[in-house]
Amino acid sequence: MSFFAPPPTVEASVFTRLPDHFRSPRKNAWGDANRGGLPIDSFLEGPSFDRQGRLYVTDIPYGRIFRITMDGQWELVTEYDGWPNGLKIDKSGRIVITDYKRGLVQLDPDTGTVTPLLETVGSEGFKGVNDLVFGPKGEIYFTDQGQTGLQDATGRVYRLSPDGQLTCLINTIPSPNGIVYDPALNHLLVAVTRAQQIWRIPLHHNGVVGKVGVFANLHGGMAGPDGLALDAESCLYIAHTGFGSIWRLSKFAEPLLRIRSTAGISTTNLAFGGADGKSLFITESQTGSILRADVPVAGLPMYSHA
Repeated sequence: MSFFAPPPTVEASVFTRLPDHFRSPRKNAWGDANRGGLPIDSFLEGPSFDRQGRLYVTDIPYGRIFRITMDGQWELVTEYDGWPNGLKIDKSGRIVITDYKRGLVQLDPDTGTVTPLLETVGSEGFKGVNDLVFGPKGEIYFTDQGQTGLQDATGRVYRLSPDGQLTCLINTIPSPNGIVYDPALNHLLVAVTRAQQIWRIPLHHNGVVGKVGVFANLHGGMAGPDGLALDAESCLYIAHTGFGSIWRLSKFAEPLLRIRSTAGISTTNLAFGGADGKSLFITESQTGSILRADVPVAGLPMYSHA
């Protein structure tokens, strides 16, 4: 992005934060592998709105799913043995979660029951699934990141069809993370965290992957691109974790806007919400906060499964 002039900058304010009674800093296995062994009280991810306008977020290390009302009230929906990361809700109300431990799972929001959807690939476990997006025909695209990076470029993107057929679209990604599908351009965009890139995966109408390329390069930082979201103009929003920013890029990857966090640098994921869909809600995982910023164009609606 150094080829372009710096875009305008706005600040995201704190909308709400995880209440203290849900916080108990301690060491655990996820924190040992991903947070340098430090005691942590939460690590928020996977923001997604249901049809009633309530925001769901995941808490990876403690297997918790929270539901937040628009007046900032938190409710614990479930707590289970897992490491939930990405969470998406389609128009039918189906909630699917990418769980690092358990693969794809489904959540019943009324009972808090978590059930398996896809636990293995063949007879083997996944590396550690990360994020997902629904396609227009009921398919689910999801990333399998695990501990991959520049030292191990074997991260994968899968497609799960409505009839249960699993297809590996690509298996050479160094740390695939956030993922979005653009129906106008018929491609996937994937955050490649450790390479500081966004990759573009064209999808032909017969389901075959076209020539994969780099859509955008980020400047670097302590981590890299994490969660992604698209607006109605095919502009891409990138949660740049380790830098504390959200970038808005045009469909040609031109930087149009920077949203700066006022709470911390762990801006991990994002979702459009609000009455007109022109508010961006951002998980700031270092502080256990949800940030909010106004944006110029409404978000792209989620797709219902067939």
